[in-house]
Order: sequence, then C-alpha cells, then structure tokens
Amino acid sequence: MAAQAAGPRAVSEDVLAAARARRSRGQAATTIAKDLGVGRSTLYRALEGGSSSLC
Repeated sequence: MAAQAAGPRAVSEDVLAAARARRSRGQAATTIAKDLGVGRSTLYRALEGGSSSLC
C-alpha cells in the first residue's frame, strides 16, 4: 500500500479548538462542520487526532 501523500491541511488549530468546544457542549458534528465550512468526515478525523487533517 502506498504512503498517503502530504498535502494542504483542511482544519486549522483555531477551527479545531472551536469544534472541540462545540462538541463538548453536545453540538452535532454535522452542524459544526457545516457552520465551520469543513467536511463532516474531515472534522471527525481532526477530532479523533488525525494529524494529517491539522494545520
């Protein structure tokens, strides 16, 4: 299997911090992703600690 190519990262530290705060208050990830302008799957990866999704 080929290594994943490094490319531009989709979620900045500021956006991730805002998303984490909103999740801790119980807001749905779908709503957070829509409001912050990122894809839902991208947001899930970033929240789970996928460093390839962070700026």
